[in-house]
Amino acid sequence: MDILKDILLYSEAKPLLFTKFYFWGFFAFLLLIYSFIYKKNPLRNAYLFFMSLFFYYKSGGYFFSLIIFSTIADFTLGQLIYRANTNLRKKLFVATSIIINLCLLGYFKYTYFFTDIINSTFNTDFEVINFLASWTNNLTGSSFNLSRIILPVGISFYTFQTISYTVDVYRGKLKPVRNIIDFGFYVSFFPQLIAGPIVRAAEFIPQLYQKFKLTKQEFGHAAFLILNGLVKKMLISDYISINFVDRVFESPLSFTGFENLMAVYGYSIQIYCDFSGYTDIAIGVALLLGFKLPVNFNSPYKAINITDFWQRWHISLSSWLRDYLYIPLGGNRKGKTRLYINLMITMLLGGLWHGASLRFIIWGGLHGLGLVIHKLWVQLNLSLNKHYTSRSSNNLFYRFVSVFTTFNLVTFAWIFFRAESMESAFGMIKQITGNFQINLVPVMISSYYKIFFLIVLGFAIHWLPAGFKENYRGWFIKSNIFVKILLVVVIIFILYQVKSSELQPFIYFQF
Repeated sequence: MDILKDILLYSEAKPLLFTKFYFWGFFAFLLLIYSFIYKKNPLRNAYLFFMSLFFYYKSGGYFFSLIIFSTIADFTLGQLIYRANTNLRKKLFVATSIIINLCLLGYFKYTYFFTDIINSTFNTDFEVINFLASWTNNLTGSSFNLSRIILPVGISFYTFQTISYTVDVYRGKLKPVRNIIDFGFYVSFFPQLIAGPIVRAAEFIPQLYQKFKLTKQEFGHAAFLILNGLVKKMLISDYISINFVDRVFESPLSFTGFENLMAVYGYSIQIYCDFSGYTDIAIGVALLLGFKLPVNFNSPYKAINITDFWQRWHISLSSWLRDYLYIPLGGNRKGKTRLYINLMITMLLGGLWHGASLRFIIWGGLHGLGLVIHKLWVQLNLSLNKHYTSRSSNNLFYRFVSVFTTFNLVTFAWIFFRAESMESAFGMIKQITGNFQINLVPVMISSYYKIFFLIVLGFAIHWLPAGFKENYRGWFIKSNIFVKILLVVVIIFILYQVKSSELQPFIYFQF
């Protein structure tokens, strides 16, 4: 009976993670039933919708009611937008959708942030009340804390998805989904529900009505992505996080400047391996079910400038911000000054999307400033020599300097993204610049050699030529099924040996 409760009931201490055996048991059971119904699209979509809701319940508890509410609201508004016979009504309905979604997101994510600002500015003492907890207590007899608002996992991601749906219906890019179950499946599809990629309705919804297709090559690609994601997450990200990076960021003044610097570089590869690892697994799992999710990363630390970085990092978010925020603000169509202002607004709000803290706003602001400076630099070079950019980008030394500079600027910005507080961020910078203790570097390298080896290994693999990566990916895909099975067993054995007993949720779960 206790085992059945563990399987069926939500436990805050046991969320459904890709890195846990329970998830793969869940996925195996899902595939077992799926193998009997995958050819019947309506039944398949309904089955995956309800299994996705169960997945979300196991990951976030009663917050699955929010995703049901968003599904009903945006399905209805999508129909109303499409059927409206005047442009004014269309605008009214799409504005209603955006307001509902942003109010939900704002309540759960930014209530504390704005309440603290109001209280400190006007010397008031407003208190936060969790209305959802109050309603749940009244309905179910539960005893949730009314003074604490918990951020529902994945709310930032599925909120942006549902906004893209109603906006695209308004823009005439797609027709509304006729079946609310199909729409609910789009909103809640479990592989990418918690941490993306953010899937546009126009990209995903047509797949709901296509026949299931999984070629031998696609199966090999899916298996490769899942293994690759698990290695990134468990072998590199989790190990350096638990054993080094987290300790330094929790108390930067207790470590030397060299240790702080290595922790910052370590976090750069940790967050990449963590987030891109999740995305790899999500894309692989979805592909096994016959659905294609968009690419979300393209070797971002190979970027030659900040603009290039955002074309490689969290591509689904950066393109969403471009299409649904930057361009509606005016983009580059209203003069250079407005272009720079729009870039800064977009990146500041992008930073705020990641978290209700001044640290995230600074992080977004640093990237916005970098984008503005890059635009100014390009304009200056074009005015001096219109061939400069194309010629210099092919110069190996120029490319090395560009990648080195961009990588270190991005890494510096990660300090504010990861630090526990503003004081901690500035304390870390102070240690790096004023207490480096270079004489102790050989001793520290010897002491942390396993950690530093994994950090270097992570970056080395990341910076491998794309052709080389494509070759070993292609070899795996084309390899015999028995070779694949052998590699799976070996990799799982290695991951089991290095895995931590501590629960390490994916970093982007908090967003």
